[in-house]
Amino acid sequence: MSKKLLSNIKGILKSFFVIGLVLTLVFSQADAAMAARSGGRMGGGSFRMPSRTYTSPTRTPGGGYYRGGGFGFPFLIPFFGFGGFGSLFTILIFIAIANFLVSSFRRASSGDEFENYSDNPTVSVARVQVGLLAEARSLQTDLDRIAENADTGSAVGRVQVLQETTLSLLRHPEYWSYGAAQSEQARLDSAEAKFNQYALSERSKFSEETLSNYNNQLISKDAQTSLPVSDTNGELVTQQPEAPGEYIVVTIIVGTQGKLILPAINSTEDLRRALSQMGAISSEQLLAVEVLWTPQASGDTLTADDMIAEYPDVKLI
Repeated sequence: MSKKLLSNIKGILKSFFVIGLVLTLVFSQADAAMAARSGGRMGGGSFRMPSRTYTSPTRTPGGGYYRGGGFGFPFLIPFFGFGGFGSLFTILIFIAIANFLVSSFRRASSGDEFENYSDNPTVSVARVQVGLLAEARSLQTDLDRIAENADTGSAVGRVQVLQETTLSLLRHPEYWSYGAAQSEQARLDSAEAKFNQYALSERSKFSEETLSNYNNQLISKDAQTSLPVSDTNGELVTQQPEAPGEYIVVTIIVGTQGKLILPAINSTEDLRRALSQMGAISSEQLLAVEVLWTPQASGDTLTADDMIAEYPDVKLI
């Protein structure tokens, strides 16, 4: 066999290999598109707290400092002659000065300066996830209704979103199958990053957000649940929607003032406690909330394999 023939054969085989690789990539993308998963999202808020007035230490003419009505040393001088150092009033004055100095040294040693008391408080970021059996389609409808009507641009409206979501879940314990809960405390300036990390992790599992109401920006997309195909005679017919998926997953993420400690989820009672704690957060405490659920579109699916792959933190309860 000549070298030229061998070269031609190698060229043909190489061409077939390239074509096969392209077809493999094309069909794998098609499979991914067919497995596209819809998601819903609602909530809003921010991690900016109302600023408080700060009164800086004021220097008195005599050289002492006082804060908002405290005693400067010049104000004590006239009292030294009133009854002498042994008088009860003078003793009380020196006790007050000693207490002030001790408190000042403690704050200085812990790095807690006056101006940092309220600028960067500790807040909590928490997440609860519930995996429900697919029969809980009525809850999916409840979430759609809440998202379409909620005022997510106000603190009262966001609390209402949180309360109605937790209440809908608490009303259907018979559908609970999986659960998980996490809560962390962080300073205000770093809590927003943790909140966004939780939210982006969940949103990345959706191929498309088909319903969203975030900070009063309502976006609704009609998901296609039936596709036209050709029958054996070449006429167009309608393919029926897929059967309902096996699971629905709802995720609630909050940022709240103060300390929120959620229980580890090992039973339905643990999940009930976690949802009740979430729903009890007041509008004065709630900084931000995000509720996400999948699937959102009718006919979309979430299988047992999807649960294992996409939600490794949830436990069977």
